Amino acid sequence: MKNCIFCKIVSGRAPASVVYEDKKTMALMTIAPANPGHVLVITKKHFPALASMEDKMGMYLFKITMRVAHAIRKSGLRCEGINLFLADGEPQQEILHLHMHVIPRFQGDKFRISAGHSSRPSRKELDKSADKIHRAYQLLWKPKRHR
Repeated sequence: MKNCIFCKIVSGRAPASVVYEDKKTMALMTIAPANPGHVLVITKKHFPALASMEDKMGMYLFKITMRVAHAIRKSGLRCEGINLFLADGEPQQEILHLHMHVIPRFQGDKFRISAGHSSRPSRKELDKSADKIHRAYQLLWKPKRHR
């Protein structure tokens, strides 16, 4: 994509602090870290959403993400845990190029994800949502439910 900052980084038209790079992916430091050591793992091919990515590439992206998380833990940066975050679709997205956030966590850090839920859904509401998602999943991939 012409105006995608990640595509510009991949092509060498924009700078980045690169942690790791191979033929399919790149891991780089984010310019807006939630905590020190916050890394983004991107695909070199532009995928605007999960639905546009084949399973094999998704598995590879997660493999590299896991390795980056392990490297952060061994890096000497403060890291008592890791949060992985993938945002899919336009809401709250600045960059519509699929990417994983690998965020080091530690006691007392200020990073929060606030969903703003006013109350917990009932079991009936949860079951209704689960059923809708299950039916859509079956239409897409025809699996069997394990319960």
